[in-house]
Amino acid sequence: MKKDDTITLDHGSGGRASFELVKSMFLPKFKSALLAGLEDSTVFQIGDQRLAFSTDSYTVDPIFFPGGDIGCLAVNGTVNDVAMRGAVPLFLSAGFIIEEGFPLADLSRIIESMERAAEEAGVQIITGDTKVVNRGGVDKIFINTSGIGVIKNHVDISGKNARDGDAVLVSGTMGDHGVTILSKRGGLSFETSIESDSAALNGLVADMMSVSDRIHVLRDPTRGGLATSLNEIALQSGVGIEVLEDQLPVRDSVLGACEILGLDPLYIANEGKLIAIVDAEDSDKILKCMQGHPLGREAAVIGRVVSESPGRVFMKTGVGGTRILDMLAGEQLPRIC
Repeated sequence: MKKDDTITLDHGSGGRASFELVKSMFLPKFKSALLAGLEDSTVFQIGDQRLAFSTDSYTVDPIFFPGGDIGCLAVNGTVNDVAMRGAVPLFLSAGFIIEEGFPLADLSRIIESMERAAEEAGVQIITGDTKVVNRGGVDKIFINTSGIGVIKNHVDISGKNARDGDAVLVSGTMGDHGVTILSKRGGLSFETSIESDSAALNGLVADMMSVSDRIHVLRDPTRGGLATSLNEIALQSGVGIEVLEDQLPVRDSVLGACEILGLDPLYIANEGKLIAIVDAEDSDKILKCMQGHPLGREAAVIGRVVSESPGRVFMKTGVGGTRILDMLAGEQLPRIC
């Protein structure tokens, strides 16, 4: 079979190949207006109650890393996907695919990590499944989590809601999780003090929503990083997004590691950060609220939504030029989350 006839790692990058795979193969067959929105989670209504529902699978390598492990990642990631629609996450499911020979001590450590993460996020794991496959049939352990939460009726937060003039904010430094994973991969000689930013963001979101009802978009920039997430929003809303390079929060150690490896921190995964696109008149009070929360102390306004160049993202560089930020092309780092 030719390469074009098979799945490649690029299809799992969260970038353009992933986007095109979903659009060309899944959407035409799974005919659903709820799915077609391609949001972090789907919003639907049962009776008078609006609900947000999401599912995700986690295959990170290594499974234990500074700042977290595959267990807390699975809980926090799904909590965040539900929270990005303005929902209050309530319940999770957890499915495990485990390789024969996997140490019970490691499984116990992962389960305890999930327990702590669920308690901290204020959610309950209420159902699940376990499968064991032959040695070599899976790499150690894969986890799937699904989550559901409730949305107040007046809340409408969606990737399609960005408007001309809106401010673009991020809750903190970019690329911490991806560089942490990369630093622990075998064969790499550099070290970094950076830890994964894995965290549940529902508390931060609740605080932000308490000071403003003009939050238009929330997104957690995981696979594909900040640049890819902004491109998705620009396409969904039919707007342009201008980013200011000088305002982007990135740790020096992350920049240094990226320079050594030829990577761009704007395309590296985050697991405890969010993008907020908000009415410009409320941006100052939302930023102040974010900076007052433990998970938003390094929050910053990084740009604005514009009417020109709909569907495109571009960055004003520190030297006065303009750089187009496209979706991630290819796979920078497989098995990142």
